[in-house]
Amino acid sequence: MGPCWRNSENAGQACNAANRILVHRNVYAEYVEKLAAKVAKLRLGNGLDKGTSVGPLVNTKAHKKVTSIVDNTLSLNKTNVEFISKHEIGNDGDNPFYSPAIMSCRENNELPIFHEEIFGPVAALYSFDTESEAVEMANNTRYGLQAYIFTRDMSQSWRVSENLECGMVAVNEGAISSSNNPFGGWKESGIGREAGHLGIDEFTEDKLICFGL
Repeated sequence: MGPCWRNSENAGQACNAANRILVHRNVYAEYVEKLAAKVAKLRLGNGLDKGTSVGPLVNTKAHKKVTSIVDNTLSLNKTNVEFISKHEIGNDGDNPFYSPAIMSCRENNELPIFHEEIFGPVAALYSFDTESEAVEMANNTRYGLQAYIFTRDMSQSWRVSENLECGMVAVNEGAISSSNNPFGGWKESGIGREAGHLGIDEFTEDKLICFGL
């Protein structure tokens, strides 16, 4: 389960959706092409219908928010930002469906979309050159719930995971939520944990008893 699934699940309406996808510059163009091919195969429709991949947004207000983020990004940088969507249903705001899409931002990580929670089926892609640059970009946000790393280098996966400012890191995996795993984030992504042995702490009270000797 990779970025395509992580951004299309619940039509992108998930707190741990991949809002920013960072791709090394050497493989960026190839990655965009392959991701676009996967996104094009997603089927929009009623979630109760067999074969549907992506359902609607929660309401038209949510649709307008996603549309506003996309339109604002394109208006700020039409030259180096590309919007890629091949679905038939139009993003006109008359219905709650939003076509799964890719926002190829390349090196433009100063755009407002870089810091916004899209909450829709739009995968925003950015390029980087070095590992340290990628970590700095990933941490450049007031949120810190979950991050995803895809790499063949296990030493790199440990190193990057330790440097990321977030509560959860998935390595070569898109889904890690489980009743056994503590769920929670850093910074403005919450305090405390749900589930796992750490989640039990939320249902306990600490007490200090001090004896004078």
